Amino acid sequence: MNFVELILTVCTLAQPAACDERKLVFESTTGSTSNCMMQAMPYIAQWCGEHPQLTVTKWRCARPGAEGDKI
Repeated sequence: MNFVELILTVCTLAQPAACDERKLVFESTTGSTSNCMMQAMPYIAQWCGEHPQLTVTKWRCARPGAEGDKI
């Protein structure tokens, strides 16, 4: 199995300057980050529907653990 990490930068609707990152891991057929870029939109749309109080301002793909965690 190949996994890819989708990293979302999200901000609250009440305080647009209050932003944070959320990481979603999903299975990818190839495990490539470029393939993730093409497959990401349905995952982002689903996440947005489940979190209506937040808005996604940007997103990127990475291999799981490659970007580490915020300190």
